[in-house]
Amino acid sequence: MYEVTVKTGFSAAHQLRYYDGKYENLHGHNWTAIVTVETKKLDEIGLGVDFVVLKKNVEEILTHLDYKNINEVPPFDKQNPSAENIAKWLFDELARQINGDNARLKRVEIKEFDHCGAAYFE
Repeated sequence: MYEVTVKTGFSAAHQLRYYDGKYENLHGHNWTAIVTVETKKLDEIGLGVDFVVLKKNVEEILTHLDYKNINEVPPFDKQNPSAENIAKWLFDELARQINGDNARLKRVEIKEFDHCGAAYFE
């Protein structure tokens, strides 16, 4: 098995509903998204998944959040925009594009800061 990982980022604001503390107020982050795909075999030129294509797919999905108030973007207009929920949302959106006979989305990590974040995997 092989793993391919890409890292990208986006900037967005959010507020955590029902949180008892300062993070219930609207605030922003320079978020980081780290995505890992696993593949069973390599193609004829020795690639499991093309980094450039994978990163482009991730960034296209994240344009829905970039420079936005995440609380106003479905499904986060109803669901709390925590790092955990954003990781699951990105996982679900990207899995539809990636998963196939050879490749499977393994893990999505969303970081609000360099020192903290959350991941979703199946």
